[in-house]
Amino acid sequence: MAGRLQAKVALVTGASSGIGAGVARALAAEGASVGLGARRTDRLEALAEEIRAAGGAALPCTVDVTVRADVEGFVADVLDAFGRVDILVNNAGVMPLSPVAALRVEEWERMVDVNLKGVLYGIAAALPGMLRQGAGHIVNIGSVAGRRPFPGGTVYSATKFAVRSLTAGMQLELSANKGIRVTDIQPGGVESELLDHVADAETRQRFDTAWAGKERLLPEDVAAAVVYAVTAPARVNVNEILIRPTDQTT
Repeated sequence: MAGRLQAKVALVTGASSGIGAGVARALAAEGASVGLGARRTDRLEALAEEIRAAGGAALPCTVDVTVRADVEGFVADVLDAFGRVDILVNNAGVMPLSPVAALRVEEWERMVDVNLKGVLYGIAAALPGMLRQGAGHIVNIGSVAGRRPFPGGTVYSATKFAVRSLTAGMQLELSANKGIRVTDIQPGGVESELLDHVADAETRQRFDTAWAGKERLLPEDVAAAVVYAVTAPARVNVNEILIRPTDQTT
């Protein structure tokens, strides 16, 4: 595929559905070779075939981002296949919302493991190669929840506040000094599987009611924001993009 990312190599975590799959398609359409990482191998293989059929290059890799060795293996496999890593999109995330008083501690731990530690593992695996190259772009998929908490989303918001802080700190340490660009993409409500993780019935009902008759973002809307950031000229570092549905009131 010819495009603005021709000869670039990108990794996308959580690529089996939703935002991750949308980002992978969009990067491939711009000419990037794409490493697809997620746990659902069958979906990754189907997406890889779709990308190849359109003339692109894709490598599906089974990855659990909560396992550091998996993430390291993902990066190693992509390096073996494509020779370099130019773009890392840390997209994998979970959102099992519930009030703090419900004490769903295991869900809290899962959010920290995926939404924060998974991002850190991706950075730790991909950054050394970028530093050797003297160039690279790390995109973290945050959330509007990283700007303000909301009832039922307190712990989820805490993980996304952490991602926002992490991204800002990385920009200070890595951009001017090391040539590594960093971006925090902060979507509002998106049509995805995230709400399928919500086991707390009252919280799920509140969200369903709040969004009844309203239109959420589509994964391709978020993917367009990622493409905008990573195709900007090398002199431009797009640090944050906040993207809300027009119908979102908060």
